[in-house]
Amino acid sequence: MSPKRPLRQVLAARVKQRARQGVHTVVHHAWEWIQRHGEITPHTPGRREFAYLGEGACIGFPTGAIYGEPWISIGDHTLVGTHVTISAGFVPGLDLGPDVIVRIGGSCSLGRGTHIVGHQSIDIGDDVFTGPNVYITDQNHTYGDLHTPIGRQWPENNPVVIGDGCWIGTGAIILPGTRLGRNVAVAGGAVVRGEFPDHSVIGGVPAKILRSHDKENGWQPPLRTDPLMSLDELASLSVDGLEGLQILQDRLRAESAAREGDVLSEEAG
Repeated sequence: MSPKRPLRQVLAARVKQRARQGVHTVVHHAWEWIQRHGEITPHTPGRREFAYLGEGACIGFPTGAIYGEPWISIGDHTLVGTHVTISAGFVPGLDLGPDVIVRIGGSCSLGRGTHIVGHQSIDIGDDVFTGPNVYITDQNHTYGDLHTPIGRQWPENNPVVIGDGCWIGTGAIILPGTRLGRNVAVAGGAVVRGEFPDHSVIGGVPAKILRSHDKENGWQPPLRTDPLMSLDELASLSVDGLEGLQILQDRLRAESAAREGDVLSEEAG
């Protein structure tokens, strides 16, 4: 058996532990305070820089690189996660002309670490959601000159349009010239360039259509399961805040358990 430590050492260890816990609590509370008060909203001084920063919009803190604000418009009730870069132009301080370059619609949600880099025109519709670390740009370098490093060759611009209601998965890259229709789902990690129709699912490198919808035949290939709830039910839950999210979480858990039960039954049979 190990000898007992002197009472003085025991008390000193307890004091040290209490002090460490106190510092931990202070640091985390201070960081929460900094994050809350560092947000950019329509009611903070930072709003004045933007072409438009809508009512209820919020840019999380810490931000990524945000510059060219006079050519950036962010719609009402759009939420921008932390470490998100939104830029217009090459560097701060340039005169980019009379028109908005980066336009983000209302009720969007941009995931943590997303980059939106505009030089000519990036138009993102309403109700567009992105996962973390999505990259969207309307400019790329050319590589036609065999004797000049690609990074030093003259860049080319091509406008980007992302339709209302799109979902862009984690790590997707939206390249210059992309035009997404309404309610297009982009798989995580996809590299997207070109035009894609309304109500399609795209993925891959380069991205291609994996599933699409037409009025006569519905979804092709057909969806595997019926939706967990109707759009009206989902909309009503979103209005209910935390209580509605709890209901949704409970339904998802129940559905997952039911699927596991079906799988076990098939294996047993």
